Amino acid sequence: MKGFTIWFTGLPCSGKTTLATLLYDHVQKGGMMNVELLDGDVVRQYLTRGLGFTKEDRDENIRRIGWLSRLLNKHGINVIVAAISPYRAVREEQKKLADIFFEVYVKCPVAICERRDVKGMYKKARRGLMQHFTGVDDPYEEPLTPDLAIETDTCTIDESFMALQTSLLEKKILVKSGEYDHV
Repeated sequence: MKGFTIWFTGLPCSGKTTLATLLYDHVQKGGMMNVELLDGDVVRQYLTRGLGFTKEDRDENIRRIGWLSRLLNKHGINVIVAAISPYRAVREEQKKLADIFFEVYVKCPVAICERRDVKGMYKKARRGLMQHFTGVDDPYEEPLTPDLAIETDTCTIDESFMALQTSLLEKKILVKSGEYDHV
């Protein structure tokens, strides 16, 4: 059985990793052992360290994450990806290459993302200390037809997670079985 990919995209500090981790923990507690979480920051640290933040490098980073996701899917491992993925064309490319792909747009205004930024990345970008920072001096191209859009500036974490879970159940990516949700 092939696995699925649930891909969270959005601006830095929009809530992608928070929601992806909640989903990962939820399905793990439900007994789904064949699931992996690929977080963009972690992938950059270990798998794509040599890539920069130009458009070409960002596209290559997303292609590598997509390739790894499809490889895991081919072996029945479900994958949850949390990556900015700022450019629409490369996201669409990954969507077309995957067998089961569910795109979650974690939508949040830049001003709110800046307030949430505990690492100070937006401040550094605004001062010119970081180049090619998505949302400041590099664009984020919103998905045109995501499977789900969650506005994390107007929804609590619990409301956002419930909307995610409901949508995944409706699309039969997760199915309700007893106390927990499973594939």
